[in-house]
Amino acid sequence: MNHPESVPQLGAHFNFAQHLITRNSGRAAKAAFIDDQGALSFGELEQRIRRMAAALLALGVRREERVLLLMHDCCDWPVSFLGALYAGIVPVAVNTLLTADDYAYMLQNSRAQAVLVSGALLPTLQAALDQGGHEVKHVIVSNPPAELPAGALAMEALLAQHAPLNEATPTRPDDPGFWLYSSGSTGRPKGALHTHANAYWTAELYGTPVLGLTERDVCFSAAKLFFAYGLGNALSFPLSVGATTILMAERPTPDATFKRWIGEVGGVKPTVFFGAPTGFAGMLASPALPAKKDTQLRLVSSAGEALPSELGERFTAHFGVEIVDGIGSTEMLHVYLSNRPGQVRYGTTGYPVPGYDIELRDEDQRAVPEGELGDLYVRGPSAAVMYWGNREKSRETFLGDWTKSGDKYVRNADGTYTYGGRSDDMLKVSGIYVSPFEVESTLVQHPAVLEAAVIGVNDEQGLTKTKAFVVLKPGTEATEADLKAFVKERLAPFKYPRHIEFVTDLPKTATGKIQRFKLREQSVK
Repeated sequence: MNHPESVPQLGAHFNFAQHLITRNSGRAAKAAFIDDQGALSFGELEQRIRRMAAALLALGVRREERVLLLMHDCCDWPVSFLGALYAGIVPVAVNTLLTADDYAYMLQNSRAQAVLVSGALLPTLQAALDQGGHEVKHVIVSNPPAELPAGALAMEALLAQHAPLNEATPTRPDDPGFWLYSSGSTGRPKGALHTHANAYWTAELYGTPVLGLTERDVCFSAAKLFFAYGLGNALSFPLSVGATTILMAERPTPDATFKRWIGEVGGVKPTVFFGAPTGFAGMLASPALPAKKDTQLRLVSSAGEALPSELGERFTAHFGVEIVDGIGSTEMLHVYLSNRPGQVRYGTTGYPVPGYDIELRDEDQRAVPEGELGDLYVRGPSAAVMYWGNREKSRETFLGDWTKSGDKYVRNADGTYTYGGRSDDMLKVSGIYVSPFEVESTLVQHPAVLEAAVIGVNDEQGLTKTKAFVVLKPGTEATEADLKAFVKERLAPFKYPRHIEFVTDLPKTATGKIQRFKLREQSVK
């Protein structure tokens, strides 16, 4: 594997939680995390990690068994995640915006033995548990309601009952560390299995050398911890250098983000902000946009979807700070192709991150020449091992040393890369993958809908939004509002189509397959 010589290599045993504790052994009094309830010092973080590890083991969760982590961003999140890792248990961090059906599937698929959950998410979790088919024995609740469900455990009380575990489980670099779910082309998520070493490599190859994070920084990520991007931004990267991180449970609206930027929460201002293009567009359109003098931003990062050059240029004009745009994936854990601070070329995704190799290939796996569109393949030490229980998709994606990204790119003469779209029909909306098939399958459940096809269209900011073309059954009626509400009731809210166009028929091949490319061409005209 391509590892820069300056990065320390790992020994026979490596536990990522212990690694972070060791890195911060001299910072006991410094704030590691600040959330809406207060601050958690590095010393308190260590003690709570070790108590969480002891508690999980005492509950009977064994090494390499899974625990589902369904929690809003708060100080209990890193305690839960790293506490599991310290014990050699595998946390499965999941999106807090999904439905009970999604969680029921993940519980069954992961065979999770316990769930660590925010009190506000208990009703949705309970609906998932009520579907059965899972192996959950314990529910541990962060910020619990006044009355806990029968059998549930309050996290604070549980931690108080257990002395800190003296030593971390002696895991190896390639041992299972944690899972992150990646959306599937049919809507079923895929559990990407990452090792203890993978998070180490993302910090050592990108967070520290490329972004230049130091212990003097205060980090704040709009992307939540359950995202691969957010996990690096708000946990792996800052803890690797001893920086402080601001965590926010609520949605990253412009107003909520600005409150943190100007120091209204926790009394500190972030020096580094991690966002996504959709968020930047909303900020720049907000009447509450703060002045540069009211912030202390020195570095801004973007990923999740391609950053339109116009957005980057407007942001820089206002704040005097460049947006460092890059691309990563759940499968690679974080960014592997990126612009660099002081070397930003808006309209491109920048250069390969040292330690990662990039190849663009055609359908026959041959390298494409400079200036031509090709499928992006990446090679690097942070790649997931596989998708759990899905050999077919694993074989399609993880090809020896190489991982197929699913994105198309063009290599430019100056060594930068320009995004050219997805290789399949998956859409990335506000940084989250949406399966057209899943939305279409939901729309046709409406009694008035005969057929539906979903594509991505760019809005005036150059960002991808979902659009549905719908054919109604003869003699029926339905409005755009009716269908949007119908989808929202059945899928996670971010998956509903932002635009709906009623048509008399859909373009199809001779074999009856919908020709989405014709709908895309039609929408561009």
